[in-house]
Amino acid sequence: MGTVCVHRDNAYPQRVRILIVKLSSIGDIVHTLPALAAIKRALPDSEVHWAADARASAVLQHNPLLSGLIEVNTRSLRRKSVLGKTIGTARRQLRNLRASGFDLSIDFQGLLKSATLARLAGVPFRAGFSRTELREPASRHLLTHTIEVPARTNVILRNIELAEKALGEFQNDKNFTLDRETIEFPISIEQEHTEEADEISGLFENDFAILNPAGGWKTKLWPAENYGALADRIWEEFGLESLICTAPNETDLAKAAALASRSGRSRSATPSLKGFYAIARRAKVYVGGDTGPTHLAVAAKCPVVGIFGPTEWWRNGSPFKEDLEVGRDDIDCRIDCHRRKCGNWICMEIPVDKVLLGIRTRLGL
Repeated sequence: MGTVCVHRDNAYPQRVRILIVKLSSIGDIVHTLPALAAIKRALPDSEVHWAADARASAVLQHNPLLSGLIEVNTRSLRRKSVLGKTIGTARRQLRNLRASGFDLSIDFQGLLKSATLARLAGVPFRAGFSRTELREPASRHLLTHTIEVPARTNVILRNIELAEKALGEFQNDKNFTLDRETIEFPISIEQEHTEEADEISGLFENDFAILNPAGGWKTKLWPAENYGALADRIWEEFGLESLICTAPNETDLAKAAALASRSGRSRSATPSLKGFYAIARRAKVYVGGDTGPTHLAVAAKCPVVGIFGPTEWWRNGSPFKEDLEVGRDDIDCRIDCHRRKCGNWICMEIPVDKVLLGIRTRLGL
């Protein structure tokens, strides 16, 4: 779909109102935070609002860079009415969005539901990725501007590129740029999260590592038992105890990891998202797969060792060169894989020794 020409003055309005649409998931929202920070550095007087699924919005709450957080129940926007309740909720949400009077929206999600949200909200300038970068290509028909971004680029830099080009087109300024050198993850924690981190980190007398055996897709999981064995090796070689962190619905993985550990030097916890972020800021190192907590650990500037299989480190991994991936470079079936089910699931057959070497390298030992 071609772009729609919009002629504007050479200067932004003093209070340009921007709607970021990134509904979910936790990791995807974290990946978009540096774009928010870059926008506010370049346009400090702008009002930036963020539309996110209510189930994934916790990490955005009380963010000082946001003028508003719009928590959307996306289920109510796509389901039929149940006694009229969901339709009523959807109508109220869209009415509130339309009343906000946004100047432009930037759709970082690339789905029909995200593009529909901005369209029904009446935003006149709606930018998003070009067809080849959209997860649901049909959503481009609901955009007014589609943006080309470089292939094989880390998702964080892709998001900054999208924001830069969208804002440049909005202003009709080809020279408009956003800072890519300073990668910031603006996350605000409250006293309750600091206290949560105090309680959990108080389980350890000295420095500790965080291990996360979860991963969303089954194909992203390194065996939980390996995490238990890794906890023993981390204690033996580095004198670090391990905190095995999972979400409340993933405690079976934490239990399997704990049972596989023989040293007795690991503890398990199910912190809140921001509680986890506060804990990660104190940890010596973090080890996990391509999952939300891994990206939160990156945001917390905790040293990260990622265990990646069906997804790519260059795309979803840390933007910081010090962090590193442990994976299978000796197989050719990882290229553009992204399978949630696999009959040849060998990419996560990674020895504990190799992960331990990654930790040693990341810690500079």
